[in-house]
Amino acid sequence: MLGNFITRGLILFLGYAYPAFECFKTVEKNRVEIEELRFWCQYWIIVALLTVFERIGDIFVSWLPFYGEAKLVLFIYLWYPKTKGTAYFYNTFLRPYVSKHETDIDRNLQEMRARAWDLAIYYWGNCTKMGQSTIAQIIQFLLSQSSKVSNATNEV
Repeated sequence: MLGNFITRGLILFLGYAYPAFECFKTVEKNRVEIEELRFWCQYWIIVALLTVFERIGDIFVSWLPFYGEAKLVLFIYLWYPKTKGTAYFYNTFLRPYVSKHETDIDRNLQEMRARAWDLAIYYWGNCTKMGQSTIAQIIQFLLSQSSKVSNATNEV
């Protein structure tokens, strides 16, 4: 095993930094080749999905031997020009699935967005009520303390 620190560093560099730089170069060229741009966009779509799934399922798979090294190999496979792993994965698995379920995915995302907005408004209202009551209690406490101090100074 390469070690967790080294593997994470290589994943950051070879899985994120290098492809991001290549994507930047592709976008910033004077004449952008649509195929090259499509390749890097597909790469980032796949990496985003893998990152989401990894965050959810990390507890189940991260303990496997050579997990980090396998992840590193996957990233290299995806962007390495001779393997064309991004195009294969995107065209074989991702595109057919998303195309088939696109309306369901859109509907679910809109429902989640609406629920998140409702939840945010609910908690915002609760936080403002709690904040107002807490500030009122603090002011009451400070006023009671100041009256005790002024009474103590008058008695002396």
